[in-house]
Amino acid sequence: MPRYIVLGNWTDQGITNVRETIQRAEATSAQEQKHGFSLEQVYWTVGPYDIVAIGEAPDDESAAAFGLAVGSAGNLRTTTMRGYDRDEMLEIIEKLG
Repeated sequence: MPRYIVLGNWTDQGITNVRETIQRAEATSAQEQKHGFSLEQVYWTVGPYDIVAIGEAPDDESAAAFGLAVGSAGNLRTTTMRGYDRDEMLEIIEKLG
């Protein structure tokens, strides 16, 4: 199943309510089920991003719908990237000929 890396930055609303960040992360399970996205791990980070999450979805559309649903709550702005594991990258390289 395709894997996605989600980079998140708190909005003004998100940082104002930062004490609720753990509960908000746990509350995404309803959105995960609805959109077929499965969060594997969430990391709170120091640096240019406040949150980094890794998850799986059956396709790009499901990942996008999950990201839009999370973003529409108003606490995070997200950037979602498709990630390739070693075997998937080998397949891509083989296609180069």
